[in-house]
Amino acid sequence: MMELIVVAGMSGAGKTSAAEALEDIGYSVMDGLPLPLLRTLVPECLNKGGVYERLAAVADLRSCESYSELTDTVKAMKAEYSGKVRVRLLCMEAAADVIMKRFRLQRRLHPLQNRFEGDLAAAIAYEQTHLQPIRGAADHLVDTSQISVGELKEQIRELFVPRTADALTVLVMSFGFKHGEPLGTDIVFDMRCLPNPFYVPELKEHDGTEACVQDFVMDAPESQEYFERVLGLLRFLIPLYIRSGRPQLAVGFGCTGGQHRSVTFAERVSKALRSDGLYVISHHRDLKRG
Repeated sequence: MMELIVVAGMSGAGKTSAAEALEDIGYSVMDGLPLPLLRTLVPECLNKGGVYERLAAVADLRSCESYSELTDTVKAMKAEYSGKVRVRLLCMEAAADVIMKRFRLQRRLHPLQNRFEGDLAAAIAYEQTHLQPIRGAADHLVDTSQISVGELKEQIRELFVPRTADALTVLVMSFGFKHGEPLGTDIVFDMRCLPNPFYVPELKEHDGTEACVQDFVMDAPESQEYFERVLGLLRFLIPLYIRSGRPQLAVGFGCTGGQHRSVTFAERVSKALRSDGLYVISHHRDLKRG
């Protein structure tokens, strides 16, 4: 079932940070989209055969005539797409004095400030007064008065990630050191200390995606222990990365040419992490060089 999160509420309460958190966990985010366009966009996305499974839209009083119109639209979409789209309304709010301080510190203009001849306090008070329809219809209420951006993003993940493991994408890459270390890897393991199939004539022209090479590499006791220690370390670290809010962890396995040992470990580790329920993308950077 497709997911649609409508993020609304007070300006300065963290809608942008909430949108960034939703984007990090796989939502396609639209900011400031007029409500009539949102109504027409949903059926278009439904017709794409699952390409757009997670959508989020950020709305404020620039997107609609009133918050009552916004809540009416959300209720109508819930009824119209029942069983096809799970529509949820997220209301962001914060205390007026906190919002005042945020706008002044960031030197930003409140979106309604021009209506009140530049009076920031009046703009905040007006928006706060008219927020009741959203509060009443919201599926989730988040008050950011006393929390940091990091804590807000953690709350968003807890609310909208079906499983904790879905909050992190693990990129597993094999490479050859002689072609240079990859950029952007968080953790790199060096496989050059393990037995090298390159020097076995019948294995030289094969690679680590094949059973014959994997069997040779993993037959060594040191390879088995290395694998268990690497897997244990990653299983320890990954929940910590998820808790810290990292959307992605890039793990590199390197050997001399990027054909045998590194590919073997990348394949084996990817399989093990997938069996743990993690979302893993694997890539063999230098395999085609062979």
